[in-house]
Amino acid sequence: MLFSDRPRTHYAKAPAHEVICQLRFPTILSINNTEPADFQEAIREAFPQYARRQETVPPKAVRLPDGKVQVQQQPPLANYHFLSADGRWKINLTRDFIALSTLSYGGWEDFARHLDKPLASFIQLYRPAYFQRVGLRYINLFSRKRLGLEDCPWTELFAPAYTGPLDEGDVREEDLLSCACDFQLKLDSSCLAKIHAGPGRIKNNAPGAPVDPEVKFVFDMDLSMNGDTPCTLAAAGLETLHGHATRLFEGAMEDKLRRAMETL
Repeated sequence: MLFSDRPRTHYAKAPAHEVICQLRFPTILSINNTEPADFQEAIREAFPQYARRQETVPPKAVRLPDGKVQVQQQPPLANYHFLSADGRWKINLTRDFIALSTLSYGGWEDFARHLDKPLASFIQLYRPAYFQRVGLRYINLFSRKRLGLEDCPWTELFAPAYTGPLDEGDVREEDLLSCACDFQLKLDSSCLAKIHAGPGRIKNNAPGAPVDPEVKFVFDMDLSMNGDTPCTLAAAGLETLHGHATRLFEGAMEDKLRRAMETL
């Protein structure tokens, strides 16, 4: 089964590597043309560091009245970064979306608390018509070394839906050069999940970063609510996505893995 009805559980050795929330809205050109000074002032106490990056936007194909297609260059995209003092929490703001991401996920309530003021300030200052997409992504990295499970095969730790060929008796784990499960799933009338799961080595592209030789299990859940979501219902939408994420996360793990992660 993909889903579990187990009660929500907190783990001492939780695998969350990065958690990202993104809310997309109809383009607001003033964000791209004017630095968001008022927005910065509203969140500066929690996000004191600021940077502005110009990102290249791919050309856009436009059909002309005569039926011909013309490729038009797009203006660069201003991406405003607001970081916490320790650099572990970040707000991104562009003309099309606002996002919160963290490398220090300590639970849903803490994450929602970090989002509350930036989101409320954004809505108050820019008055988006609605949110076109409400997204919540969990990138989980399971390390057998960290959990004391180095001699345990992945098939004893994860549900068969995510281990595929590893469940076959004539296949050795070390002989599989790649093994991944990728699918999209309808969760309810408006929510979708895009899931990638499987073992692999994690690359760190930072200059001079050491190579991590350990094979980890990646469980990447990208959940979204599509359609026009009123701004007043954005928080409720995120709560809904978090509920779906909990059922998928618990459904992916076997009891042996849960015990190693140590319930709080």
